[in-house]
Amino acid sequence: MLGRYLARVRETCPLVHNITNYVTVNDVANAILAVGASPIMSDEPADVEDITSICGGLNLNIGTLNQRSIEGMHVAGRKARELGHKVLLDPVGAGASRLRTSTAIDLMDEVHPDVIRGNVSEVKALVLGSTTTRGVDASAADAVSDQNLDQMVAFVKSFAADRGATVAITGAIDLVADADRCYVIRNGRPEMGSITGTGCQLSGVATAFAVANPDDVTSAVAAAVAAMGLAGEIGYSHLAPYEGNSTLRNRIIDALYNMDAQTLDGGEKVELR
Repeated sequence: MLGRYLARVRETCPLVHNITNYVTVNDVANAILAVGASPIMSDEPADVEDITSICGGLNLNIGTLNQRSIEGMHVAGRKARELGHKVLLDPVGAGASRLRTSTAIDLMDEVHPDVIRGNVSEVKALVLGSTTTRGVDASAADAVSDQNLDQMVAFVKSFAADRGATVAITGAIDLVADADRCYVIRNGRPEMGSITGTGCQLSGVATAFAVANPDDVTSAVAAAVAAMGLAGEIGYSHLAPYEGNSTLRNRIIDALYNMDAQTLDGGEKVELR
């Protein structure tokens, strides 16, 4: 069902400007390349207008904030909006500090991102102004589960409607929603949580999917989430007994590189509500 959105990325090779987490920037670039898109990384305020002008999409990740990168995000975000480019906001660690929370909310208010992607605690922080984030990780108390699924589907649809955006909440159960529909995605492995940056990689990949599929951004982002989760499953299945999280990181990128539409269609675990 979702494989055609991956095929479109490979056909069009969208160029994505990333202002992203210093901890994971190399993995973000490689994941974008693995799905057939092309990354550019720049956060210098004097540089970002020119860079984002030649791209089709902008990925804003607040994982390693500083005043220069915050300024760069606003400058690039305004330019991307002026040009009609797709913009994704990844509010890493929102709720963990006042600076992170206020920066994410300011970017939402000024840039009006097409896609907001975070864990459930980060997204709740954007709604409430504070939450129970553990650093950059979601609080266990916030987790999406089968027991609260109906409530969380309603929550993410409501936030998407309020912001006029596609909202992706990722975790053990992933939700990707706009005002009218929500994809419930169950791909992935718990071991992916032991790798720094799978969420950051997903944000870069999801931006590429949104650029390549502008007529249905919500389904495109759902395809990106399913592809990343499926890559985790495939990567884990190829681990030797003595291999761990470092090898799994590489195998996930390899699985994305080798994934095609047929593989995604055959492996996705998706329900539409």
